[in-house]
Amino acid sequence: MLLNCRKFLSQFLLVAVIAIGGLAGSAQAQVTAFKQAIAETASKNKDVAAFYRSNDFNPIWTKNTSEQKARRRALIAALSSADDHGLPAARYDVKGLKARMAKAKTARDLGVMDVELSKVFLRYARDVQTGVLVPSRVDEMIVRKVPYRAASDYFEAVQGKRPSNLFKSLPPQSAEYARLMKEKLKLEKIIAKGGWGATVPGKKYEPGDSGNGVTALRNRLVRMGYLRRSATKTFDVSIQKAVQNFQLAHGLSADGVAGTGTLKEINHPVEKRLQSVIVAMERERWMNRALGKRHVMVNLADFHARIIDNGKVTFETRSVVGKNQHDRRSPEFSDEMEHMVINPTWNVPRSIATKEYLPQLQKNPGAVGYLRLVDASGRTVARENVDFNQYTARTFPFNLKQAPSNSNALGLVKFMFPNKHNIYLHDTPQKALFGRESRAFSHGCIRLQKPFEFAYALLAKQESNPKSFFHAKLKTGKETQVNLKQKVPVHIMYRTALTTAKGELQFRRDVYGRDAKIWKALSNEGVVLRAVRG
Repeated sequence: MLLNCRKFLSQFLLVAVIAIGGLAGSAQAQVTAFKQAIAETASKNKDVAAFYRSNDFNPIWTKNTSEQKARRRALIAALSSADDHGLPAARYDVKGLKARMAKAKTARDLGVMDVELSKVFLRYARDVQTGVLVPSRVDEMIVRKVPYRAASDYFEAVQGKRPSNLFKSLPPQSAEYARLMKEKLKLEKIIAKGGWGATVPGKKYEPGDSGNGVTALRNRLVRMGYLRRSATKTFDVSIQKAVQNFQLAHGLSADGVAGTGTLKEINHPVEKRLQSVIVAMERERWMNRALGKRHVMVNLADFHARIIDNGKVTFETRSVVGKNQHDRRSPEFSDEMEHMVINPTWNVPRSIATKEYLPQLQKNPGAVGYLRLVDASGRTVARENVDFNQYTARTFPFNLKQAPSNSNALGLVKFMFPNKHNIYLHDTPQKALFGRESRAFSHGCIRLQKPFEFAYALLAKQESNPKSFFHAKLKTGKETQVNLKQKVPVHIMYRTALTTAKGELQFRRDVYGRDAKIWKALSNEGVVLRAVRG
């Protein structure tokens, strides 16, 4: 009997060992299938593949732990709000993603799903933080350096204790981005309600006018929020003030007359304005980094330059920017201002010297007599000894220089942030151009209406009496370089939709057509306009 019991126990243990071995083998097979699925699925994306290799092909999304559940919820919530940021929501396919997650049962399914979630996470994180588009691929003159982050940084961050905090931190944290996002929602609600109503017919309306056209103008201004509800059919003081406020908010001469240019802007459909806001948000993502406690901001579309200290505009002046021609448009980029030059010499850029001045010199060697002809050794060359007709734009061996003076093309001061584009800020003798509504006239550099005051503001950080210091240098008549003790970041940007510190939405004309290109590219990527009810 005892022998039989021992025999039975021995057989039972053998069966148990075999069973346990089978379970272990099954578990190992599942782990192998899971990791193999990850390796295969991730192989087509080098960043994702590199992450999983470093992670020993372990899951970060699909385990049934509280940590990974929270991570999944945070991701789905972020993807579901992609439309709020003007992103291509279809790219992330939240509905399809949820359906595939629900169907994932096997180890292989879960491995594939883990990689899919990682891919969509990485795509969304990059899109919302640094933009959907590569700027220079849209327009070669947008040469901005976007602050891209390494994929490993995103994967490390999302595995932190509170993934929801990561998703909140990804979009630009600037006040401008938050205000644009708020205005985007307002415009979407306006679209849902039918827009701003009928457009205004005719070409011009001014105080004293009446009739159907004035009524249409009144109604549109009411719908746009520039005028309180009114029954007037005459262009009265209230309509005039509303037109002026509209003009101020759109960079127009605020004369209170609804002329051709103003009516064109008034009749702009709300959908076009929404496109401008979405483009501005994309542009903010391209600049998603610290701009500097003190920095200079030049908005090419706004024709203004500003000094900003701790988020507040402390100085502002009108500017003239590059003419809307292929070789004259001002580029968009950021750099650091290092010094200013008082009583500058104008070293004529070669493109201007050969395209504009050489043809004049070929016709008349005495032309542009205020420019000095200089050879490669820096020696002044007498014009009468030169046959200009023997040279082409490619072979012209001289430099042209203009000595410091009130009539110098750079005026009496220039502000330098050395860059490969040879762009800087400067004074100009052509003061009348600052009175124009649209101010795209230069060869690419930025001319300032108040260059002396701009210099005082910069020097105030290092001189007890910046005005006296500046004019002491100016009175010498000699070219003088003044270094800034602390370099100042300069951001040459382009915004057709912008907000004020009070949150008011403003628009400017797309003088270079760049925002139209950006919208087309965003649309091609899947960004769509939407109407929001509520």
